[in-house]
Parts: sequence; C-alpha cells; structure tokens
Amino acid sequence: MAKKVFVAATGQNCGKSTVCLSLLHRAAKKYKRVGFIKPLGPKLVEFRGCQADKDAVLMAQVFNLGDDIRDMSPVPLYPETTRKYLDGEISPELFGEHMVSACRRLEEVCDFIVIEGAGHAGVGSVVGYNNAQIAKILDAQVMMVAEGGIGRAIDSISLNLCAFEQAGVPVRMLLVNKLLASKRDTTLHYLRKAFADHGMEIEGGFNYSPILANPTLKRISKILGSSLQGNDHELHRIVHNVQLGSASAQRVADLLEDSTLLLVHSSLDELMVMLASLYHLPEFREKIAGMVIAGKSPVSPITFKIVNDSHLPYIRTELTNTESFTRITSDVSKIIAEDTEKINLILHLADVELDFDAIDAMLD
Repeated sequence: MAKKVFVAATGQNCGKSTVCLSLLHRAAKKYKRVGFIKPLGPKLVEFRGCQADKDAVLMAQVFNLGDDIRDMSPVPLYPETTRKYLDGEISPELFGEHMVSACRRLEEVCDFIVIEGAGHAGVGSVVGYNNAQIAKILDAQVMMVAEGGIGRAIDSISLNLCAFEQAGVPVRMLLVNKLLASKRDTTLHYLRKAFADHGMEIEGGFNYSPILANPTLKRISKILGSSLQGNDHELHRIVHNVQLGSASAQRVADLLEDSTLLLVHSSLDELMVMLASLYHLPEFREKIAGMVIAGKSPVSPITFKIVNDSHLPYIRTELTNTESFTRITSDVSKIIAEDTEKINLILHLADVELDFDAIDAMLD
C-alpha cells in the first residue's frame, strides 16, 4: 500500500509546490517508486498531447514521470468547466470518480505519493470537491503549508482548518514556510502555543529565499508580453532588484545592486548607451541583469546597435516605466522546469533543512 500525503495550503504563494518538489526528492531516496497527483488542475498547459495542470507537468519533467501525466492531472479545469457543472451538464460524481481512479492506478505502481491541493482549503467547492473533501475521498494524511508570521498566519491557518474539520479530515502536520531566519524560532514557538489543542505537529519549512522568490528574465518577458533580446543565454538569470532608471547616468550606476533590472524610458539614449558600456566590464556583469526599454518613443538606430553589440539582455515594451514596474513587482514568481538554479537549490535545501523523517512517520 502506497503512503499518501495530501499537501494543502492556507492560500496561494505559500511555497506548496516547493514543498512537493522537496518531498518527491527525499522520498525517491527511500522508496523505489514515487508518484504525484494534482487532483484538480486549474492552471493548464499542453504536455505530451494533453492538457494538464502546470504543477503536474513540473513534477513530471523534474522526476521523469511523464508516462503518468493523465493520472497526475485527472481533472483538468477548462474555462467552461464551472458553467457546465453548475448547469448540470457534468455529473457531480464524475470528478470524484476520475480522481479516485487515477489515484488508485498510481497506488498500484508507487510506494509514496504526493497529492497537491489547489490554493486554499475551499478551492474546488464550485465543482463539488474542495481540498478537504478530496483528501477524504483519496484517504490521504494531510499536511498543511502556511506562510511564516504570527498574527496573520494564525488567522489564515484557523480559517483553513475549519474546512478540514467540517469534512472530518484531521490535519496531521503544519509546515511553516518562508520563515525569516532571524524570527524562525520565535514564530514556531508562538504557532505551537496557538495550536496546542489541535493535535497536529508543527514543523519549520524553508526560510525565505530571494533566489526562490525572485523572477527570471524569462518570467519578466512573459509578464511584459515581449521577448528577451540581446542575449537569450540569460533567459534564466534571476533578477534580485528592479530599479527605475530615472536619475542621471552616474547616479544610476552608483545605485546598482546585485543582479539589477533597469527600467529605462526609450528616449534616454545616454542612459542606454552607458549601461551597454558598463555591461562590458566584469565588475558590472553581476550587477546588471538586464534592461527594460519602455515607452512609445522610438529608440535611435545607433543606440539600438550599441545595445545589441554589447549583448546586454533587454526587453522592449511600449508600456510606460510605471506600468512595467508595477507588473514586475506585483507578480509572484512561479517555478518552471527550466529554472534549474532554483530547482537545484530546492533539492539541496530539501536535503539539509526538510525533516522528511518526521513527515514520513506521520503517514504511518
């Protein structure tokens, strides 16, 4: 009989997919065959001739599980699915049957299965199966992932626990993620006090990491709707700082931090030429991740030639600097299979920071 852990979360962006990657990595060292399933798939991508949830595709690519992709994402939610369900065109029991059947097929060939929920505990209610109900029909032990903090964390954890209590499904462990290293012990201390009567173990997950939290140039190009030019070898470079290039050229150079993306208006030829020149210098290569040339004003041909000849990565957009800055800074970076630096870091941290033995013991 395969061990099954249902990874729930208090909301989006808690690091749930990071935890799932880590669990599969550690489990693969102990068990002969590991599996993954995202029962409800709200965010679909094309993979091997079918539409599957992007998290299922990520796990399939990283752990070579592609042959099982249809069972890894048994209920893809298309744009029209909700309406069809509410209009009675889809049987209420159909989704549950698909999830249970897929999980049983994986159980027949796997020793350890990670089941990833979608969003907070209530997600899926619109089609009759929220996370708590899915954990129940799949007969899986539940681990809830929460973002670090005290007051707000306690509120969101309490709210999500209600859904599992209503479904009669105990949450066996709370894994607290994105902890500030300086406050890790204090945060865990108070969370353990707050939930002392709930009978669940409370463990620390991963500390907050800028490398995991910050976007790559590829992600930023997608956000802005424009391709990366100048140097596509830098697609997966991680941007740690975003700076508006609105000051003088010298001031901008003085303010550069590690792996900075500069947003420059298309009329500022002098600043673009200066950045292209600095990019040639080794001491500035680590500071300049790339440049966004924003605005509808045309860039002079000679400036474009200088920028292209420097191989400085850049994105050209007709959005304003302010619009570009807002889109970039309000986006939450999601991991994809090509983010090898991020994935390698996650797997390393899983080896040194994740208490897999405690999680594994919870499933007995």
